[in-house]
Amino acid sequence: MIKRFHSLYVGQIELENIGLAGTPADDRRYGNDRFAEVFWTAKDVAQEMDALGYYALWTAEHHFQREGYECFPNLIQLSLWLATQTKRLKLGCAFNVLPMWHPIRLAEDYAMADIVTDGRVIMGVGRGYHSREVESFGAPVIDQAANRELFEEQVDLMLKCFNDEAFSHHGKAYDVPPAVEYRGYQLTDITCVPRPTHRPVEIWMPIASSKSIDYMASKKFKAMITLNGEKILDDVVKAYRDACAKHGQRKQLGEDVIWGAGIYLADTPAEAKRRVEPSHDERYKWFAPFGFVRYADEHGRTWGTPGAPARVPNLTDGIAQKAWFCGPPAHVIEGIKSIEAKYPGLEDFMIHWAEGLPPKEFKEQLRWFAREVMPAFRG
Repeated sequence: MIKRFHSLYVGQIELENIGLAGTPADDRRYGNDRFAEVFWTAKDVAQEMDALGYYALWTAEHHFQREGYECFPNLIQLSLWLATQTKRLKLGCAFNVLPMWHPIRLAEDYAMADIVTDGRVIMGVGRGYHSREVESFGAPVIDQAANRELFEEQVDLMLKCFNDEAFSHHGKAYDVPPAVEYRGYQLTDITCVPRPTHRPVEIWMPIASSKSIDYMASKKFKAMITLNGEKILDDVVKAYRDACAKHGQRKQLGEDVIWGAGIYLADTPAEAKRRVEPSHDERYKWFAPFGFVRYADEHGRTWGTPGAPARVPNLTDGIAQKAWFCGPPAHVIEGIKSIEAKYPGLEDFMIHWAEGLPPKEFKEQLRWFAREVMPAFRG
């Protein structure tokens, strides 16, 4: 049963001239003052969510995005600041892109955030997908095998920082500690100072492939699944449950999963679709070329694979796939409950902020959702 409500803000500025006929994504350019506005937007949204009883606001790490779609470079710094501006809201990292970090530095930063916020910052890790970002930081992403190998070694080193009072790590990318003399003795191990006080650390990852599902289960990571069509959602939720069982963790379907969908409330489905469609289309102008269309056709084939559609999806597609729910509160409640009923362990639902939607309008949606949708899931 869904108990906790989240939202995802990837850090877009307030975009103008949106939609399929609007400014091409690659043509957008902005000045530094516009990029800076995302921090004040995050504060306003976090305070709104805090007052309304939401559980967590999640943000996304990205770099060099002069197009204005994803402008947060450091999620732990952002979350630390947002914690000072709110009272109880949790702040989730979706996701710290490990190949762009030294894993010990990330572990230390997270430990400090965990301590000073009393556990309000949620750790999330990912491998990255923007070649402009990851490769510019000197890490591989075009070579996916090399990216996976680096990421998995980084995770191992990060977990040692969290869990072990003293540790060493001697791998392909990292040699910690090096074979050096220190204060008259040979160094053989180090300690991460400080370590998080809330252990084991709750760590989330996005489900991107069958390989990632098995890996996540082996590390006891929790799963985030957003804007997937109903068939693909069902496949990955079952695969995650089965992978966890393989690694000795018995879970109900949907347990330790955040399911995210697009939401827009209006008096009628037609009005909701009309109002949110330009923002929906703006999202896919940016994200579809990266492969972020996780829908299946009537034969179960994933979009973009042989025989399945390969075009940019429209909102009608998203509604049919149950990745978007648009209409009056009762209609949206019915849609969410139709998915919830399939997964007895599902406790977390995330509202995706359509990238072209102005902050003022999104906050109005958050208020309406909290007032008329959330109570249907809290008895």
